[in-house]
Amino acid sequence: MKKSTKIWLLIVGIMLIVLGILCLSKPAATLLSVAWIIGVLTLITGISKLIFTAHTQAFLPNSGTRMLSAILLIIMGFILLGHKLFIASSLPVIFAIWVIIEGVTIAVQSFDYKRVGFGAWWILLILGVAAAIMGCLGLRNPIAAAKTLSTLISLGIIVLGASNLLAVLGIHKFEKLISR
Repeated sequence: MKKSTKIWLLIVGIMLIVLGILCLSKPAATLLSVAWIIGVLTLITGISKLIFTAHTQAFLPNSGTRMLSAILLIIMGFILLGHKLFIASSLPVIFAIWVIIEGVTIAVQSFDYKRVGFGAWWILLILGVAAAIMGCLGLRNPIAAAKTLSTLISLGIIVLGASNLLAVLGIHKFEKLISR
């Protein structure tokens, strides 16, 4: 592999770790950034869908509904970008509800695993119930949930940076193996 590629991996890894540490130190800014990203992605999705619909409306039926959906996504994107504070404050509640729903789903599905003879079905049950309880705790205290969500995002970024740094070491090992 080119030396420049490894250098870029190192630089990106270090930058991600620095970004993760910055996100840890600024949890509110982290949630606002996530809210902004959601707004931008919604806007881009709407524009992409609008372009796709314009190019395919001659041979795809019901293009009117796709066009309406694209326009609504674009409008929603602008609304989300204009109300980042509301979105940022809603994220912990949205994620808490998602964790509750997924936890209950996992708990219920664990009995299907039991029925087919999977021995660790009870671990799924415990994890599902635990997730649902954590989601309920997040709804009970949205401020703590916001801090937790921001911390998890920050730690995730740091882990990505560390994985880039480790990848450079792994690439070096591969290169030694290949050169033999």
